[in-house]
Formats: sequence, C-alpha cells, structure tokens
Amino acid sequence: TIITSTMEVIVLRANDGRVIESFTGVSADSTIDDLKQLFAQRQPKYYPDRQSFRKEKTARSLPGNSKLGELAGSAKSLSVYFKDLGPQIGWTTVFVAEYTGPLIVYLLFYLRPAIVYGPEAGKAPMHWIVKAAAACWIGHYAKRLLETVFVHRFSHGTMPWRNLFKNCSYYWGFAAFVAYFVNHPLYTAPADSQAIAALVTFVFCQLGNLSCHVALRNLRPPGTRVRKIPRPTANPFTWLFGLVSCPNYTYEFGSWLSFTVATQCLPAGLFTLAGAYQMTVWALGKHRNYRREFASDYPRGRRAIFPFVL
Repeated sequence: TIITSTMEVIVLRANDGRVIESFTGVSADSTIDDLKQLFAQRQPKYYPDRQSFRKEKTARSLPGNSKLGELAGSAKSLSVYFKDLGPQIGWTTVFVAEYTGPLIVYLLFYLRPAIVYGPEAGKAPMHWIVKAAAACWIGHYAKRLLETVFVHRFSHGTMPWRNLFKNCSYYWGFAAFVAYFVNHPLYTAPADSQAIAALVTFVFCQLGNLSCHVALRNLRPPGTRVRKIPRPTANPFTWLFGLVSCPNYTYEFGSWLSFTVATQCLPAGLFTLAGAYQMTVWALGKHRNYRREFASDYPRGRRAIFPFVL
C-alpha cells in the first residue's frame, strides 16, 4: 500500500553503485518516464531515450509507465540504478538507411553490369530469371521502406547509434554478395518450372508478411506503447498467428527461401540462413515476452516462428 504522496528518488550508477543524483518531493504518482525528464533536466547529456533505469544493477529496464510509488511500496524513498544506453538514433532513420542501401546496390549490378564485370557484360543477354530476381529484390525492399513510413508503430523510439553501422553493413554487404552472382554474365539459371513455382511462393510470402505487419499495427493505437495479444483476423494470411507468435518472420523466411530456390544461388542461401538465425533469436525473445506479460491468457499451443517445431 502506498502511504506517501511525495517521496525521494535516489539514482545510482549501475556500474559502480555510486549516487549520481537525488530528487526530493517527487510525486508518488510519477512514472519512470517522468523521472527520465527530471534526470535530463539535471544532466542534459542524457536525454530520455538514452536513459535506462532498473531496480537492480543487472535487472531489466523498468517500463516507462511504472509508477515510482508502486516501485517503492510503503517506503518513503526509492533507489534506482541508471545505465547510459549511449547515443541513440530513431528506428525510422535506421530502417530507411538499412533498406535504401540494398535497393541502390542491387540496381548497380543489375542496371550497370559493365561497371562491375567489364564492358562486354553490358552486351550479354539477360535471362528472364535474372530480371524476375531483380523485381523480387527491389519490390521487397521498396515494400520495407513503405512499411517503415506508413505501417510500423515502434514500441521503442530509438536504438543505439552503433547499430546503424552494424545493420547497414549486414544488409548492404549481402546485397552486393547476392547481386554479384545473380547478375553475373556467367550465371546459370535453374529450370523454368522450379523458378516459377518459387517465385509464386515468394509473392505469396510477401503478401503474408505485409498482412501480419498491418495486423500488428492495428493492435497499437497511434502514439502509445500498448501491447496486446496478436490474433488471426479476417485476412487469411494472418491465420498463421494461430500457430506462431511471429508469423511475419515465418513469411520473411519463406520469402528468402523461395528466392534462393528461384535463383539457385549460394549467396542467397547464405543470406537466408543468416536471416533465419537472427529472426529466430528475435522471435524466441518476443515469444518469451508475450508469455511473461500475458501469462495464462496467451495461447499455449503457439510456437515462436516455425509451426509445431520452434
């Protein structure tokens, strides 16, 4: 039971436990987000998105809507540990940089092969599968850019600045790796029947991925961090929510597996495996968070990313 209307908040540094700030007369109804604003007024270098507060040194960050009075209980003071998350950058900015790069890089290999492979490459006939692969690649990243601007609602507004370089290196590097081989004058295409079946599957999975992103967007009202249990909607593509927590990743994996089969290109396969590993890590984390947050209300039969398996 909270018995204080105002309280003292002591901020300690997470790495050494030293007191770095203390605030008196803080309302017990104030939240962690309010504390971040107070802390930023004292130490402007640490703007709110750069701050992380936790109850213990190595504990998880406290949610922004956590009330200080509830965290303190009946005590008249609350001690929290502060961790500097480092310089931050907006998710939208990161995604635009991540996804614009692969478009430009792939188009360079596709539209200007003479620059990469030599003058004779520009005169060589281009197989229809090479053209289809370019359409799939460009369509995928154009879709991602449009989703970033018009669909996604991020629960966190920023990410560490250093992630921009790491993420761009991954996406841009793989774009060059895949594009070099698929657009090479000596590229050997698979059978038409194999490519057509795989390309149809690619489009199917892209529609499924988009449908799941729209469904997730509709769960969160604009300007909020509300989290709800994702469920299938009237759109058949979203019925996969009945089997896994992150069907958007399932469809994404299906897209790149199909692209690999359509092009029969080893670098595309390596890109698919790398993406599958990272998406599995993300899906398992989100699956655990859903089960922790919603407990018995969360459907027990769901897996994280691959139906009935994982």
